[in-house]
Amino acid sequence: MMAERKYNYLMSMQELMEIYKYGEKVLKQKGSTIKNIDQFIVDLIKRMKTTMYGTPNAIGLAAPQIGESLMLSVIDISMGKEENEFTILLNPFIAEEEGKETDSEGCLSFPNISLDINRSTKILLKGIDINGKDYEKEYSGFMARAIQHEIDHLNGILIADRVSPLKRQLMKKEIKKLKKNGEW
Repeated sequence: MMAERKYNYLMSMQELMEIYKYGEKVLKQKGSTIKNIDQFIVDLIKRMKTTMYGTPNAIGLAAPQIGESLMLSVIDISMGKEENEFTILLNPFIAEEEGKETDSEGCLSFPNISLDINRSTKILLKGIDINGKDYEKEYSGFMARAIQHEIDHLNGILIADRVSPLKRQLMKKEIKKLKKNGEW
């Protein structure tokens, strides 16, 4: 069943939304809190899911990355390979965190770029579910890292903001090179 659903998403390529890249203003804005889960939000989640599954190597997508400054993100670290892994983050925030680990992270808004980012290894996430009810859940490992990355997007923070000025400068040079080669 999951393979069929993923196939349907991939076949809806005309529904893929543009993913904004580094330099777009919307990526640096804090998203607005979602006060009402109306049809617009439900449809946006569906289109974000389609876009995420239709984008190679995507494990998450935040609303600002598709031009919507909202506190909304979708994640599936299995990339559609495992049932029930699709997660919707609505008005998420990290209530508690512990541990630290540095690992390489990529980002759809930084194609062909990866940076070493320090993140908490365990988090307590709070937010609302699709029915508007408050929830909280603990996450650890790679899922905790992915959630922190997405929440950064919702707060206007990018992976480039989490590295030293020297590494940021080197990244910008790499982006220029990628643009010149048509890889950006």
